[in-house]
Amino acid sequence: MAAIVKSARDIMRTDEGLNGDLDRLPQLAWLLFLRCLDAKEDEREVLEGEAFTPAIKPEYRWKKWAADPRGRTGQELINFVNTELLPYLANLEKEIDEDDRAGFDPRLVISAVFKDLTNRMRNGALLREVIDQVHKVDFTQQEDVHTMAALYEGILREMRDAAGDSGEFYTPRPLNRFMVQQLFLELGESILDPACGTGGFLVEALAELAPKALDNKQIDQLHANLRGIEKKSLPFLLCNMNLLLHDIPQPHVLRANALVQMRKEIGAVNKVDVILTNPPFGGEEEKSVSDAFDVGFQSRETAWLFLYAIIDKLKRGGRCGIVLPNGVLFGNDNVATKIKEKLLAECNLHTVVRLQQGVFAPYTDIPANLLFFEKGVATTETWYYELPLPEGRRGYTKSKPLAFDEFEECQRWWGGVERVGRVETSQAWCVSVEDLKERGYNLDLTNPHGADDLANHDPVELVADLIKTEHQILGLLEELQAELVSDR
Repeated sequence: MAAIVKSARDIMRTDEGLNGDLDRLPQLAWLLFLRCLDAKEDEREVLEGEAFTPAIKPEYRWKKWAADPRGRTGQELINFVNTELLPYLANLEKEIDEDDRAGFDPRLVISAVFKDLTNRMRNGALLREVIDQVHKVDFTQQEDVHTMAALYEGILREMRDAAGDSGEFYTPRPLNRFMVQQLFLELGESILDPACGTGGFLVEALAELAPKALDNKQIDQLHANLRGIEKKSLPFLLCNMNLLLHDIPQPHVLRANALVQMRKEIGAVNKVDVILTNPPFGGEEEKSVSDAFDVGFQSRETAWLFLYAIIDKLKRGGRCGIVLPNGVLFGNDNVATKIKEKLLAECNLHTVVRLQQGVFAPYTDIPANLLFFEKGVATTETWYYELPLPEGRRGYTKSKPLAFDEFEECQRWWGGVERVGRVETSQAWCVSVEDLKERGYNLDLTNPHGADDLANHDPVELVADLIKTEHQILGLLEELQAELVSDR
């Protein structure tokens, strides 16, 4: 399977229309998507029998235009893909009757995937060769599907690295897993990621809950309960492919601005049990988006609007795990203070996990935090836990990223679903809500144990520590320089 993917990528490297992995990997992804979709349609036809209605017209099914290696090639293939296939797929939603839009229709997903997508390959003969390689992947065989899912994880990591500063749609897998586990998910709960990117939280939630689903009814309900919203076309495509590869035949992922969508869905029927998300850092929304929020809570800052919308989106008793940068925790303008006041009044912000700088390297060094809260009960106290760097490590890099086992001590301290037996340690401390209010709702609190140690240090020792830190920074720069040289 790896050889098939490598062959396809090698072929694409010779096409003049593709410039780098940010062109090649999405091209490969949408071809794999159509190949996988065709297999899922065959499975759906067997399951539904006479009630089956195909999502795509026969002439646009993969088996019709792509399966035969002696089929279209050259300019004929390019013309078909560019002027017939992709426009048809992008406009599939127009075939749906208004009366049917209330439910879930796979044509909505397909249409959203291909809405802004273009074929970047210019050489029809090379495109034919790539299609022939993709056709070798048998998505009806579980072994092939599982192997491709593992390979796809690697493709997503490459997309993150190639994206650089635009790689905000990727969350480190260990972080996904930790947050999912600490929310103690149950079958039957509706789970939403309103900034789902490539689907990391949804895939991890599926892995956590799938062993508990004992029959087809429970499996179908689990799939329907995993929901995502994604604004951008590329991560939306990657997310849907990711979920298809993890045996979700009809992903419930909507392409939309989540802030607008959540503000429209304000009724009780639209609220969810669990939200897991990593909203964009430092984003700014259009004025029309901000104006959709209640007076007094209107802001152009994306993270603030996400936090406000998430609080409203949760059911009473609902739970949330969210990644937020330090700037959101200490924000002190009027809107920021009011949103944090709302959070503490309407929810129990029981835990803040403070991450070390560099967790999201290489495309941002902004320090981040994991906030865990439950809606319906006001906060009385908040526990902070500072995740330390592994012993002997000076920071995180592309080659030495965050590992899941670094959360092991925090999980032991957590106290299970009821959070019982928590105690203060060198990494953990508790702050009363009265103290948070006195601080003006500043949630950006440093470890007091570290502060005490610092206060008791001799000035000579402090200078020595500063010199040591400078050497560590120099070491990190040398590591980065070596990585850049090796990547050339």
